[in-house]
Amino acid sequence: MPAVSKGDGMRGLAVFISDIRNCKSKEAEIKRINKELANIRSKFKGDKALDGYSKKKYVCKLLFIFLLGHDIDFGHMEAVNLLSSNKYTEKQIGYLFISVLVNSNSDLIRLINNGIKNDLASRNPTYMNLALHCIANVGSREMAEAFAADIPRILVAGDTMDSVKQSAALCLLRLNRTSPDLVPMGDWTARVVHLLNDQHLGVVTAATSLITTLAQKSPDDFKTSVALAVARLSRIVTSASIDLQDYTYYFVAAPWLSVKLLRLLQCYPPPEDAALRGRLTECLETVLNKAQEPPKSKKVQHSNAKNAVLFEAIALIIHHDSEPTLLVRACNQLGQFLQHRETNLRYLALESMCTLASSEFSHEAVKTHIETVINALKTERDVSVRQRAVDLLYAMCDRSNAKQIVAEMLSYLETADYSIREEIVLKVAILAEKYAVDYTWYVDTILNLIRIAGDHVSEEVWYRVIQIVINRDDVQGYAAKTVFEALQAPACHENLVKVGGYILGEFGNLIAGDSRSSPLVQFNLLHSKFHLCSVPSRALLLSAYIKFINLFPEVKVTIQEVLRSDSQIRNADVELQQRAVEYLRLSCIASTDILATVLEEMPPFPERESSILAKLKRKKGPSKLPDIDDARRNVNGSTEHSSNTESTSKSSPSLVADLLPTNRPRPASSAPIMFSAGTMVSSQPSTDLLGLSPAPSVGVSPAPSAGASLLVDVFSDSPTPASVDVSEDNFSRFVCKNNGVLYENQLLQIGLKSEYRQNLGRIYVFYGNKTSTQFLSFSSSVASEETLKTHLNIHAKPVDPIVDGGAQVQQILNIECVSDFTAAPVLNIQFRYGGTLQNVAVKLPVMLNKFFQPTEMRSQDFFQRWKQLGAPQQEVQKIFKAQHPMDTEVTKAKIIGFGAALLDGVDPNPANFVGAGVIHTKVTQVGCLLRVEPNTQAQMYRLTLRTSRDTVSQRLCDLLSQQF
Repeated sequence: MPAVSKGDGMRGLAVFISDIRNCKSKEAEIKRINKELANIRSKFKGDKALDGYSKKKYVCKLLFIFLLGHDIDFGHMEAVNLLSSNKYTEKQIGYLFISVLVNSNSDLIRLINNGIKNDLASRNPTYMNLALHCIANVGSREMAEAFAADIPRILVAGDTMDSVKQSAALCLLRLNRTSPDLVPMGDWTARVVHLLNDQHLGVVTAATSLITTLAQKSPDDFKTSVALAVARLSRIVTSASIDLQDYTYYFVAAPWLSVKLLRLLQCYPPPEDAALRGRLTECLETVLNKAQEPPKSKKVQHSNAKNAVLFEAIALIIHHDSEPTLLVRACNQLGQFLQHRETNLRYLALESMCTLASSEFSHEAVKTHIETVINALKTERDVSVRQRAVDLLYAMCDRSNAKQIVAEMLSYLETADYSIREEIVLKVAILAEKYAVDYTWYVDTILNLIRIAGDHVSEEVWYRVIQIVINRDDVQGYAAKTVFEALQAPACHENLVKVGGYILGEFGNLIAGDSRSSPLVQFNLLHSKFHLCSVPSRALLLSAYIKFINLFPEVKVTIQEVLRSDSQIRNADVELQQRAVEYLRLSCIASTDILATVLEEMPPFPERESSILAKLKRKKGPSKLPDIDDARRNVNGSTEHSSNTESTSKSSPSLVADLLPTNRPRPASSAPIMFSAGTMVSSQPSTDLLGLSPAPSVGVSPAPSAGASLLVDVFSDSPTPASVDVSEDNFSRFVCKNNGVLYENQLLQIGLKSEYRQNLGRIYVFYGNKTSTQFLSFSSSVASEETLKTHLNIHAKPVDPIVDGGAQVQQILNIECVSDFTAAPVLNIQFRYGGTLQNVAVKLPVMLNKFFQPTEMRSQDFFQRWKQLGAPQQEVQKIFKAQHPMDTEVTKAKIIGFGAALLDGVDPNPANFVGAGVIHTKVTQVGCLLRVEPNTQAQMYRLTLRTSRDTVSQRLCDLLSQQF
């Protein structure tokens, strides 16, 4: 920057500022400002032309007055004239005034643009920087239209100085954020990536910020940046602090650039190239190792910089979710932070571990910190940290620790902040239902939940417990006894009265044999709460009373007297009056048989979507996309899903149904409820272990909803349009995992979350709108080849035809495997974006191994079965080169993820892996044995599969060999 001469001190400005500071009152300040404004106005309007110094001085005074909060309505033209000055200080003040005071819709924009254009063309780096800073500060659409094409050329030009490159990159970043449609993608995109190799780290830092934003918009155009980013990151993390002296911050080499490079890498999946992947792994291991080193400085800036890089590295490890060793190490490092004295570190550690808990590789490692997290829940002073502790307990919960976590949450609920009580209630209700092996425990938990936090228990929660009790014969008697005992407390929450009224009205006869809970005692207990309840609860109790008349004729007269009282048949509330009159009349004129028919026990509830999860998601606030990598396959092959990331498609009136049919008494006058398809438990015997109805062999189109004219038969015979290529990019990644991002472009992200059991499966497909514009006429369908239709039945539920900007919707696909198959179905998506019809076709990862159920076997049984499957057509063997680093833990995880049970101690060679399982189809079951023999020296594998069907052996061998 040019040196400022003594004459640029602007003594007049200094005197004016001093006068303002010396003013004793607001009135004196305004008087002095008005005097100065009059003087400046007269100078600007005078006949005598002002020199550059005077213009600069008066423009500075106007700028100072504006910053004091006063309106400025003149001087803009003089500031624009300063842009044509050849003196740096005058030009600088002109740009400063324009950046602060000129409105983007000003008539002067054209003149300003001309001045900026001249400075950009001058090749003077100082002037070019001023012009670029002004463009970025104003960031108007007019400036974007004028300079969006010129700035990329300046950025990639070979003769541009480093300081100008920095400014150009940041200026282009600003324009891309304000007017992304005006920033052209052209030949410069490939050249800007190479700025990551620039010798000047300031240029690399600015370029990384730009590339990260552009890569999120057009990932395919910037794929080459991954290799360069890894190379640059490797040089930074392995360098000593003295090597990057100008960019070392408190003994941490280039922390800002490291963080930006790690964020850039999070825009892409793990590198496919083994060497590049290995180098990135080394970088991440180095960052984790440095975190263990003793600090080189006691100053907080050193630890802040060091931890910023560490947390971003952990975020990348979580994003890739492919290196078990790194994931476990990251978990252990975060575990150390859980007890750190710095509150912010504890908060960040809890937040990151919530994501780690959803990984199949690190879930067990996260569970080892459960006592520390529980202690944080009890002792933390900061409510936000306690809330993150609740989130982490929720995320790490599975069948092994569900009772402990639910108990701790209930204990904390008694003293929890009111702002998070409702969220904790929803989480406890979800966990209690999801992991309830003994439903008596579930009933106890929900009733305890109502007792502790009744005001925060939403209707969805008590609706749900009623549905489960009605659908399970084995828990009905216990539920009736438990609510009867709970209602005997002097003070009961109204929600408990509702649950008690409903359950006793249906199943009070199951406990009526005990004199302590005789029919009259039950009625008197319920009626003692009647006067304390609201109108909807009283309406429910009246329905319970009429049910009592059917169950217990001996209390008929007592109940009729209550219904006949003036407080009921002349009640001011129409609903209560009508119920009392109708129930009284029904009890008087109906015969015993008619009464028994009308008031028969409620049948099991049909399968419906859960509104508890939807309510929890609304409570947590909108998110751009769901966290779909939340399923964990344990060692025995069963799949457990972390509920904190489940979401349901948007509720609409057509999806919301009353808890009770309209022809039966209701627990409340208008109480909508939606029930979960995944957790519905039927009291009727069924082989449907997932709660899925078998899909019909002949596809039937769902009725199109309003606005969904493009929704087609999911089993349509129409082929995929020839103009749309079927994407298979991520297909192979789903062979050993059930969850992840299946497809992504600049508009749409498609994520999957799947669960399979025996020959049935369910896929939750998440469609995420990455833009700020609505998707209209959104529809999706599943197409299958003719040969596949006889082997695989797929039924797709309708999807919302409108997807708001930044939002996501969910579609459920129910799958039935009829017999073994080879091909895969295709998911076709169609929608309108900005008036243009978009078509996307993606290969759906439904493979034969998804219907693999693990089988535990002893060594003797394994080899006996191995010999029985010795026919040549039953064995398939393949020897192939390793495509990825040969890691024992990764191999084990892939075999378990493939669906087989990993059998330890069976093979005489401990380096080999053997597995066993059964492929379940509707028509038959196929036993499968596999053996993987790694040769680390030759970097080769030999895979042997033996099954009772040759087609199954070949297909499983083809699928599994691609994973190594």
